[in-house]
Amino acid sequence: MNGLLGKKVGMTQVWDAEGVRVAVTVLEVGPCPVVQVKTKDGKDGYDAVQVGFGAQKPQRLTKAVRTRFEKAGVAPCRELAEFDAEGDAVKVGDTLCVDVFDGVALVDVTAVTKGRGFAGVVRRYRMGGGPHGHGGHSKRRIGSIGERDLPGWIAKGKRMPGHMGAVKRTARNLAVVQVRKDDNVLLVRGAVPGPAGATVIVRKALKKA
Repeated sequence: MNGLLGKKVGMTQVWDAEGVRVAVTVLEVGPCPVVQVKTKDGKDGYDAVQVGFGAQKPQRLTKAVRTRFEKAGVAPCRELAEFDAEGDAVKVGDTLCVDVFDGVALVDVTAVTKGRGFAGVVRRYRMGGGPHGHGGHSKRRIGSIGERDLPGWIAKGKRMPGHMGAVKRTARNLAVVQVRKDDNVLLVRGAVPGPAGATVIVRKALKKA
């Protein structure tokens, strides 16, 4: 398996073997039951393993989705995601845990960032703004946004005020500090997108595999 679903617990600090303090993000990875195994020779046309995460009340699911879990013989899950099995012998009903990342040095973590609402350019893009003294009236304004002469329109992609956050982002090549199998916890060096309690997708690093 090249990845699993999990939850961001929060941040803390640990000490490595050399006594250096390391800031880490605590990720609760798994247990993830296998809901479906897709094969290239089957009706799906590709190889993948669909896993679930997080308990969900059956009455909150549609009958079609509820039937899928009943056929697989697993409890209803809140989240579903597909991963590459990487040649592992996985079958429906198996439960995958954090030990999937045993011996893995780097991981990529995908999550939805914190929503910040409507924000101006000073907060959204860290622009400097206008002069704050001597009667300046454009302290946190965007300033000029286009040409006076031809073509006279606003260039596409111009950084302007708007909705900030609540987008899917991936933190790549995070070092795995510890794998705690008893607690289904993975400690990774550095920060991870999203608030505490957010659902995360943890994959083995792609660019520095």
